[in-house]
Amino acid sequence: MCAIDSIVYGDLMALEAVTARLPRETIREIERLAEQLKVDRSELIRRLLAVAIQNRKIEDAQEVYREGSVTLWRAAEMAGVSLHEMMELVRAKKIPVPYTLDDLKRDVEYVKRKAGSMQ
Repeated sequence: MCAIDSIVYGDLMALEAVTARLPRETIREIERLAEQLKVDRSELIRRLLAVAIQNRKIEDAQEVYREGSVTLWRAAEMAGVSLHEMMELVRAKKIPVPYTLDDLKRDVEYVKRKAGSMQ
């Protein structure tokens, strides 16, 4: 199963029509992939956009983590992934993970604040 197949929509959200102009070759590729995956063009485009948005969120989170602007925990939250997954993602990008005791304390405090605001 490829990443595009694993996109699962919770409740079928209200969908809004969007128009975009695309090169013919891109349209042909979309049609080829849609046929291969046995979905219509709109469904494929929704899936592709969901994957692209998720990838962008991960890239943005990795960048602010690399800059030292956020902790690894916060970067994971921004990207919508688990802390463990974010650790793997930054490791794959060869971003140093200098996780210190101070980082752990900040993350624990952050989680406590988050948990307190949910009550």
